[in-house]
Amino acid sequence: MSHSIETSMRITRRALLQSIPASLYAQGMATRNIRPQERGKRSGLPFDAKFTDIARAAGLTAPTIYGPVDAKHHILEAVGCGIAFFDYDHDGWLDILVLGGTRFGATPAGAGNRLYKNNRDGTFLDVTAKSGLARPGWVSGVTIGDYNNDGLDDLFLTYYDKNVLFRNNGDGTFTDVTREAGLVLPAPQWSTGCTFFDYDRDGHLDLFFSTYVDLDTGMKMPAGCDWKGVSVHCGPRGLPKGRCYLFHNDGHGRFSDVSKQAGVDRVRAYGLTAVAADFDDDGWPDIYVACDSTPSFYFRNRHDGTFLEEGLERGVALSEDGAEQAGMGIGVGDYKLDGTLGILKTHFADDTSVLYENNGKGEFTDVTVKSGLGVETRYVCWGAGIVDLDNDGLPDLFIAAGQVYPELEKHAPLFPYKNPRIVFRNLGGGRFEELFDEAGPAVAAPHSSRGCAFGDFDNDGDIDIVIMNMNEPPSLLRNDTTGRNHWLKVQLESDRHTIGARVTAHYGGRVQVQEVMSQSSFLSVSDKRLHFGLGAERSAQLEVRWPSGRKQMFPNLPANHLVVIREGAGIVAARKPPFTS
Repeated sequence: MSHSIETSMRITRRALLQSIPASLYAQGMATRNIRPQERGKRSGLPFDAKFTDIARAAGLTAPTIYGPVDAKHHILEAVGCGIAFFDYDHDGWLDILVLGGTRFGATPAGAGNRLYKNNRDGTFLDVTAKSGLARPGWVSGVTIGDYNNDGLDDLFLTYYDKNVLFRNNGDGTFTDVTREAGLVLPAPQWSTGCTFFDYDRDGHLDLFFSTYVDLDTGMKMPAGCDWKGVSVHCGPRGLPKGRCYLFHNDGHGRFSDVSKQAGVDRVRAYGLTAVAADFDDDGWPDIYVACDSTPSFYFRNRHDGTFLEEGLERGVALSEDGAEQAGMGIGVGDYKLDGTLGILKTHFADDTSVLYENNGKGEFTDVTVKSGLGVETRYVCWGAGIVDLDNDGLPDLFIAAGQVYPELEKHAPLFPYKNPRIVFRNLGGGRFEELFDEAGPAVAAPHSSRGCAFGDFDNDGDIDIVIMNMNEPPSLLRNDTTGRNHWLKVQLESDRHTIGARVTAHYGGRVQVQEVMSQSSFLSVSDKRLHFGLGAERSAQLEVRWPSGRKQMFPNLPANHLVVIREGAGIVAARKPPFTS
């Protein structure tokens, strides 16, 4: 398609959006209702990844409290929250932060966040009490990064009411430094998506976050909503839309609100997950925000401290046919192996998750049907990832699902509250095939899930998954890969942060790019170590582009190792599993 035709189509999309009647926004529910694509003939190819939920045996037994169990009467009770894999104590083993909410009225026993330390033997120890991270409340999302460049990962958590910046003290404890950091908002907000990133490339992590709705829990909610003929609480339409914030890091532990001068405060929507990545490969991080029931945002970095919102022009604001969708979660990855970052965005039931193909310039095409994703419309989908689950060198798609209405299945049994997980195996050439029993029992197990995070918690060379489940303990999906596929894992280190670093791997005539990000999936954070499946290849060549712009090349790296690369110094360690620091 020519550039002029693409531009014309995007202008038409904008005109279409402006013509949508205001009454549509008052309906309170998503309006998409499409038929699934016909499933083609099964490939019959083996799938070497098998997932088993070992959460209980691993010690992840505390339920995540989030609203009532049997019914949701308010939108705040239904949205849920994220989860995180990160190494808070720098011992080389992934720990887990399970975000946890509350209920209206008295705070229930056990409500709040939980931090689990990796015992290095397949089990975890609950160290929440010592850490100081519990803070019960209506928590939404998390972003993780070293905002003060002291070598330790700090946490920013979004809530309905007051967000919190937790500084990592390096001794297993965290301190609330929100006020002294200048991150207290003048009025309570329902903040959701959040991401650390260095938008001006000055070496210090800045902070972007979105809000979902301008909500007062005492306000009268929209009434008269139903879904599948059942009376349910209303979705966001009819409520005041949220906004976006950008805070600049001055390098001395203080942030300043630059939302207005940066241009991110000019748009309104129901914002959820926020990711920062260099989608147009110009060396500067852009921002993509999944928005519920409103067009999603793409903020292009203009290299001068300002952003321009170009979601419609870039092709990632609406569906292919120009409809708004219930944007929830975001996966980012090079699924076509062409050196570009594609986007997977999840949506409500009766709609598909959407796959956007990147032309390398940050201009996207909806390839959902072409890729084979249009076969699945049954579930409300949330957390998502573009990750190589079986190490065959082709990144796959994983999606966590769960209904928002527990009361629905009593009247409409075809719409259960708990749903299986979704795996699409990458067949190559931009095509995918949905798997069922092939991926193991933990994929078929039903839960009402929200956020999920990806990482190698047992340091054995494959991607495991941790998932937040509403009013249940989390799931920890251990990946037991078989076969002869190889892999390479990359850990980046620098005197400053590594978020936004871009690694390009060349192996067997293929090329794959990944970036270090501080939020993706649904309001969640995954392992900052980048994992490349290599298939049959026994070596790979890497190119690292650091946030500073410096580039380094590393030829002929042996497979089945974790390579630790330090900016300026090069490779400082190459470890076989199980990796230790």
